[in-house]
Amino acid sequence: MMKRREFAKKIGVSASFASLSGIYACNTETTTKLENEKECPSIFKVTPELSKQMYDRAIEITKSKVRGGDTEAFFKKPFIDAAFSKNIFLWDTCFMVCFAKYHLDELPVFQALDNFYDQMDDDGFICREYRHNGQPLWPKDHPVSINPPLLAFAELELFSVTKDKERLKKVYPSLKKNFEFLIKNYQAEDGLFYADTLGMGMDNIQRYPNGWNNEGKGISHHELGEKLGKMGVSGEEWLSTFILEYQKTLQGVWNVQGRLVDFSCQMAMLADQLKTIASLINVSEDSKAYTSIHNTITVAVNKCCWNEEDGMYYDLGFGKQIKRKHIGMYWALLGKVVPDNRIEKFISHLENPKEFGRRTPLPALSADEPEYKGWGDYWRGGVWAPTSYMVLKGLTKYGHHDLAKRLATKTYSRVAEVFAMTHTFWENYSPDLVSYGMPAKKDFCGWTALIPVAIYHEYLS
Repeated sequence: MMKRREFAKKIGVSASFASLSGIYACNTETTTKLENEKECPSIFKVTPELSKQMYDRAIEITKSKVRGGDTEAFFKKPFIDAAFSKNIFLWDTCFMVCFAKYHLDELPVFQALDNFYDQMDDDGFICREYRHNGQPLWPKDHPVSINPPLLAFAELELFSVTKDKERLKKVYPSLKKNFEFLIKNYQAEDGLFYADTLGMGMDNIQRYPNGWNNEGKGISHHELGEKLGKMGVSGEEWLSTFILEYQKTLQGVWNVQGRLVDFSCQMAMLADQLKTIASLINVSEDSKAYTSIHNTITVAVNKCCWNEEDGMYYDLGFGKQIKRKHIGMYWALLGKVVPDNRIEKFISHLENPKEFGRRTPLPALSADEPEYKGWGDYWRGGVWAPTSYMVLKGLTKYGHHDLAKRLATKTYSRVAEVFAMTHTFWENYSPDLVSYGMPAKKDFCGWTALIPVAIYHEYLS
């Protein structure tokens, strides 16, 4: 594998953060027309041979990381897994399904989802992460324990290929019960939803308002991790202490005071998807309730979170909009909450080179946000396959096929260029360099296989 320094030389830049400013300059002017966008032109061309290499390598990596069997303490049946930990992760798994659906004869997809249904509590709680011994990692009484609710999303992606209604009949009771648990525990009186920063997956994007510091109490979860490291705490002791102390951090405290656009729209999406499943399996008596909940969330999101001047949805803090643009806002598309008279303004940010229209498009944080980092810095600028796929699927839902294809093509090309130099896939990618993100895990398939497999099938082939 090419070392980072060698890779930096090949793309003509230093990997030193201090030397990246010249790269950004190619992509900073806002223009009103896409054809006048000032960006670094790429001379790289994706050949059919390279596309095949990418596709085959993505499936090869995924197959190599299938788990299950005698070496497992608890999860004995074969299942696909991101395999960067002995634990299993909910939203990673759901997004993996979206590309693995094309290779059901090779990849044990169904069991990967069943692992979570099998662990569901009687009240419908499904933890976002389970230990290798089947125990939930996070405390049930804190919202850090839940992930974006994507199980129905994954099941319908499978159904789009299998047309298997018996599978939907089998999983529907679990999906419904989990939905009811989330409604009961996380929907506020205004119809919106609160949750936890870390639980919602975009780990290091600040969700609380600037200046809020919980009256001077608490530190960030990154500061907590650094503190434990300096204390010499490691391994299982580090993890157990972090889980306990996380609830006292700023992120751990910031939940019920806020309202999150992404989680609210994901719940609208889930209501709509459950209505679809109920119709497919002839459980029509539930449809009215799903429609009512979807309507309630749609009204609340548009009343409280939409900013007409900015053409953007924003999270709330203490009832006021938190003006911070992140890619999570675009769950509003799959949630089907955006009115027709707002859609053009809302999606215009996606190709604006000062916002989400970067060299590699769709960074997790808009480029005009103060915390944005052009090399990635995980979710403070990194381009992530799952959220990019979410945006594309949302655009498709609203009929904006040309925009979806342009964004898909540009994303695919940049990932292909990095693949040509490193011969592997990465956890995330830099928005302003032709590079993997910094930091990013390698051989990540994982959800990054969405790009060479699912996006290739659905938007490019």
